[in-house]
Amino acid sequence: METTAKNLISIEKSKTSKIEQVDFDNLAFGSVFTDHMLVCDYKNGAWEKPKIVPYGPLMLNPSAKIFHYGQSIFEGMKAYKDTAKDVYLFRPLDNHKRFNISAKRMAIPEIPENYFMEGLKALLQLDEKWIPTKEGSSMYIRPFMFATGEGFHASPANEYKFMICLAPSGAYFAGKVKVLIEETYSRSANGGVGFAKAGGNYAGQFYPTQLAIEKGYNQVIWTDDNTHEHIEEAGAMNIFVRINDTLITAPTSDRILDGITRKSIIDIAKAEKIPVEVRKITVKEVVEAAQNGSLKEMFGAGTAAVISPISTFGHRGSDYDLPVLDASYASLLKKKITDIQYNKTEDTFGWRVKI
Repeated sequence: METTAKNLISIEKSKTSKIEQVDFDNLAFGSVFTDHMLVCDYKNGAWEKPKIVPYGPLMLNPSAKIFHYGQSIFEGMKAYKDTAKDVYLFRPLDNHKRFNISAKRMAIPEIPENYFMEGLKALLQLDEKWIPTKEGSSMYIRPFMFATGEGFHASPANEYKFMICLAPSGAYFAGKVKVLIEETYSRSANGGVGFAKAGGNYAGQFYPTQLAIEKGYNQVIWTDDNTHEHIEEAGAMNIFVRINDTLITAPTSDRILDGITRKSIIDIAKAEKIPVEVRKITVKEVVEAAQNGSLKEMFGAGTAAVISPISTFGHRGSDYDLPVLDASYASLLKKKITDIQYNKTEDTFGWRVKI
């Protein structure tokens, strides 16, 4: 057993490594896991000492409340290795802040910043050899927390488990994405938990998305729960619309996730003198723009793909193709973000954190 210099995190190293079994030239997204994971339990009203242990299965009782009342949250992050083999995170304190916002909304105790950050750094340092170096690849990081306390009574649990697992992943290419504007089902509602990264938010998306896939689409564009007149998100990503030269995205709310990639795109676009509007976007406005030729781009924004361009959207039986541009905002903004993430350019925003 070893301990960190600050004696905050105990480390139990794996006796063997799986790294030799991994084809780092052909990594699927989020399907290969490193040798270690971080675990921290909340019991008796306090967080215990974080531990890094060999990656492996968990043991939970059937009465654990995660199985019955869904107290579960997560984050999505990445670590990047530059050409000098130095390792960087991108806006990790924003992830920690949002993680605790999600925790509070789900009546889960918040995790201290030093547990989150020092635990993450120690885990990345231990499994540093797993961070891929192939162009576009990265280490996907999944912090998550769930109820382990027992009982069938409908109330918050009294015990929780915070964990971080790592998954080396290749470049995420979604290809041409064809989406359907959803007007029957809703992702979230006013006063709900749409702004939180709660597991149930994503589980609720699967069925409507599957229906869209059966119709020949890849994903859905979510609209507001009340009127279905306003575009809000694209699948599990924030959405941006370019009409003429103006980039538009919906404001965050109870229903819309405050995406870190979303915020980065807005800041970079403003720095590049791209007109940006954060306002409600109506379905009617987007359809009319597609019909009159002023709709230039639509794309999703999130951690996994950074930016995922939309090639076609469907609405009420009609499909609308977006133009293919030589110099799109999507390609420009993605390059600007990834150049910061991989330490290829100066970070004037102060987002990059070296491990």
